[in-house]
Amino acid sequence: MFKLRKELGQHLLLSQGVLRRIAESLLLSEDDILVEIGGGTGNLTKILLEYPLEKLYVLEIDTQMVEKLKVIKNKKLKVIQADATRFRFCSLGKRLKVTGNLPYNVASLIVENTVINKDCITLGVFMLQKEVALKLAGKSKVSWLTLLLNTFYETEYLMSIPPRFFTPKPKVESGLIRIRRKYNAPALNIPEFKKFLTTLFCARRKMLKKKIPENILKKAGIDPSLRVEQISAEEIIRLYNVYEELR
Repeated sequence: MFKLRKELGQHLLLSQGVLRRIAESLLLSEDDILVEIGGGTGNLTKILLEYPLEKLYVLEIDTQMVEKLKVIKNKKLKVIQADATRFRFCSLGKRLKVTGNLPYNVASLIVENTVINKDCITLGVFMLQKEVALKLAGKSKVSWLTLLLNTFYETEYLMSIPPRFFTPKPKVESGLIRIRRKYNAPALNIPEFKKFLTTLFCARRKMLKKKIPENILKKAGIDPSLRVEQISAEEIIRLYNVYEELR
């Protein structure tokens, strides 16, 4: 017997229909290398192994779940005990797809780590808290993480999933998103760009001139009296480039 660990935010997805929707959304082919984040008891893992793919790596942090996953016998499967918030995905290949029912408490960190490993992750399908999923897909008030993700990926909101499809039932709805890497994304220093975005999005009601020197804003062609919600993603990237040039 195993016991779910509350501190790891474990909610097992039980719905076969939703599990298959996740698998179908990955658009798998025979030469794909897929990474599943948080394999849990293997509900999604077993379905993914029915699809054509070259290799399935499953990252799982919980020792008891790792042992349960290792019971699944398939030559395409490799189970790795690891923390997906810090894992070097690019160590597994140059063209990866990733998926997972992400724990609510670390979902944003995993999305951020996906962006850090963008050079080798071409597509991802993630289950997250619905509020976060909608933000990342640009369907509600955006965050710094929305801008970070969508600078490098196109994000689609695929569906909402009610709590009754999980055990234990979470207190909120979940949302499924798909991300596809942009091939014309700007070449940016991700840690520095993240730092810049978090500066812009802190104290959102403050005017930009309270956060960024006015000479930088004016050179970027942005009104210093505006707030971050009033400028576009393209303007933010332009502002970042000027900021890096002049600072």
